[in-house]
Amino acid sequence: MAHSLSIVIPMYREQDNVAPMLARVHEGLAGYPGPWELICVDDGSLDDTGKRLLAEGAKYGPHVRVIRFARNNGQTTAMQAGIDAARGEVIATLDGDLQNDPADIPRMVEEMFARDLDLLTGYRANRQDAWMSRKLPSKLANKLIARVTGVKIRDYGCSLKVYKASVIKQVRLYGEMHRFIPVWAAMVTSPTRIGETAVGHAARQFGESKYGISRTFRVVLDLLTVFFFLRFRARPGHFFGSIGLALGFIGGAAMSWLGVVKFVLGESIGNRPLFLVAILLLVFSIQFLTTGLIAEMLSRVFYQRSEGPLTVASGAPGGADDNWRLLRNPQAPNLLDSEEALQRDA
Repeated sequence: MAHSLSIVIPMYREQDNVAPMLARVHEGLAGYPGPWELICVDDGSLDDTGKRLLAEGAKYGPHVRVIRFARNNGQTTAMQAGIDAARGEVIATLDGDLQNDPADIPRMVEEMFARDLDLLTGYRANRQDAWMSRKLPSKLANKLIARVTGVKIRDYGCSLKVYKASVIKQVRLYGEMHRFIPVWAAMVTSPTRIGETAVGHAARQFGESKYGISRTFRVVLDLLTVFFFLRFRARPGHFFGSIGLALGFIGGAAMSWLGVVKFVLGESIGNRPLFLVAILLLVFSIQFLTTGLIAEMLSRVFYQRSEGPLTVASGAPGGADDNWRLLRNPQAPNLLDSEEALQRDA
């Protein structure tokens, strides 16, 4: 059974890559047996990326859908917008810089269902990037993320991934969390249902990379957020409370010792630095404990209000108003575009 497929490509200042990207996608998906659509998201580009997407998309047909942001919101927001608009049973994401090969997508879709996975992420086996500025920071970040989260993926930075829509639409992406998608997905499905496969990778031909070695520091900050949500999303009081209890224990012990010094030994404690430190520790302890209680109440309110998936599909394939790209088989002329088939059946 062929599954309907939505391909999501966020693009930012990639005007020279628009035409070759759309051509590569149609070449790579020419033999896909099911209906598919292409969703390109222009992330508020100041060049002609948006205009060229509209012009080139019109040449291929209504299955090419373009979403344009009025301002730059970041790759994560653009990817989330494309996922929200996707109507396929399977969603594939990739970068718009021509470094990912769209021809890998049909194989990945087939492999995902053959291995009974919910998410199949690619890893760049022969990555065509600079070693010092791209490969080395990426390797360090991948090892750190896998160690902290427990989700063993060797290439978190590869945007070429395929997902079951029923899973990825339960995940909300914020900030720059697109590189942690396997970790977020592990919150709604088992990590054993997340796999990886080798994919092709080419050197950038047009434009310039939007990332540098500075993103390593942002990855570390985002990793702290991921770690918190992965371990303490449903029990934030345990995180803040454990810190508060530890500080309270240390501060209480210091105050007890100072009490012995004051009332048993009869020595003055007003000028001792330990006295001020003990007071600060007790104040910090109360703050962490109360923060934990507030976080617990907010968490309970959130889970009580969350009665369904966090994201709802904007439509379902198969209706008369849906625009899909179907395989044209010259040896089987009865396989027509969806619109022509609907008119014939009518």
